[in-house]
Amino acid sequence: MSRTVLFQGDSITDCGRTTCGGAGYDNHGLGPGYPGMIASRMLCDHPEADLHFINKGISGNRIVDLYARWKIDALNLKPDIISILIGINDLWHEVGNRNGVEIPRYARFYKELLTWSRQTLPNVQFVLMDPFVCPHLPGREEFLADVLERGKIVAELAAEFNAVHLPTQDIFNAAFKRAPEAHWSEDGVHPTAAGHQLITDAWIKATEQLFA
Repeated sequence: MSRTVLFQGDSITDCGRTTCGGAGYDNHGLGPGYPGMIASRMLCDHPEADLHFINKGISGNRIVDLYARWKIDALNLKPDIISILIGINDLWHEVGNRNGVEIPRYARFYKELLTWSRQTLPNVQFVLMDPFVCPHLPGREEFLADVLERGKIVAELAAEFNAVHLPTQDIFNAAFKRAPEAHWSEDGVHPTAAGHQLITDAWIKATEQLFA
């Protein structure tokens, strides 16, 4: 059965998808991060399936930026599955230049994206990923409380919209017991190669029923 998977989000999803180059093969703009890694694994494991993967993550995006481009970069593509990782910039932009998106507004815009998607694409399925942080790396200690609140919102929306929920902060917390936080993210926000692999493995395991 044919499936088109759309990855949406910020720089963690983007991961230099339009600028990395040099791969030696065309991975169709998926980039070297978890979207490209998921696509590589699944296309290798399921060559008989008609799977298509699209990455439209854009570095620096907040939930309001996602909303502004949702029609052209999501709905018009008619995906069967939409995977979303968004939220860290809604906090980070407030810390950096007072242009963030507060938690209640984040919740409202996020719900509107999902409602709009279901109205336009009634059979679309969602994979909703919590924002996450490595809280003990320099400058990241004050991020954790906000990130956890946004994670609660994502979990509630996942339940409301019958979505696959990926508790990404919990996944990273478990990984911190195996290796220091800097092994998974050098700056506390953007994953290393190991961090992207962590997300990849969790995503594939959580979404098995969507591809059955």
